[in-house]
Amino acid sequence: MFTGIIEGLGTIGAIGPADQGKRLTIEADYQLEQTRIGDSISVSGACLTVVKLHQKRFEVDVSPETLERTTFASARVGDRVNLERAMRLSDRIDGHLVSGHIDGMGMIRHRENIANAIIVKINVSAALTRYMIPKGSVAVDGISLTINSVEKEEFAVSIIPHTAKITTIGIKRIGDPVNIETDMIGKYVERFLRGGASPQNENAPEKSGIDMDFLAKTGFI
Repeated sequence: MFTGIIEGLGTIGAIGPADQGKRLTIEADYQLEQTRIGDSISVSGACLTVVKLHQKRFEVDVSPETLERTTFASARVGDRVNLERAMRLSDRIDGHLVSGHIDGMGMIRHRENIANAIIVKINVSAALTRYMIPKGSVAVDGISLTINSVEKEEFAVSIIPHTAKITTIGIKRIGDPVNIETDMIGKYVERFLRGGASPQNENAPEKSGIDMDFLAKTGFI
């Protein structure tokens, strides 16, 4: 689990095959104290496991599923990436709860400087915006950001100078792809409201004991 508060940047130093996936070698810009083989690191928003480690250099395997859902399918040597090690329960959560499981990709459509902020508009599918609300949270390449506005297939965020300086969002250009993780709370709420198939019969029609009649009877609406 992560917070979306980026610790620092890294650079992809090598890309090699790993069965049907890829193995990335990443050089962090900062010391990885107390990091061990087997630890989770968010690399531009994707939760990946450290399989080799030497000082600031580490290697991670990227599965075919992750390649399909993220920008790593088109990653190149020299690409800069956002890095965040897994949160500790004793830490303050300055961003929001981020799982590191990417929901899909978006594309930067527009950038505009307004006062000291950069307004970034990102195109995504309607399947992702359904879990977004104005002033809600979203992780873009692993960065916890507040949503300014949402349309059917687009949302906007405001980037402060500090975030632009210490993360890759400051160097992203129009047309660049980004990894998107929507707020997990919204996905769970939708799942509970819709109900779900039982483990014994996964193909059963979805039913829920919570509907508009239930909410009206219990005083919620």
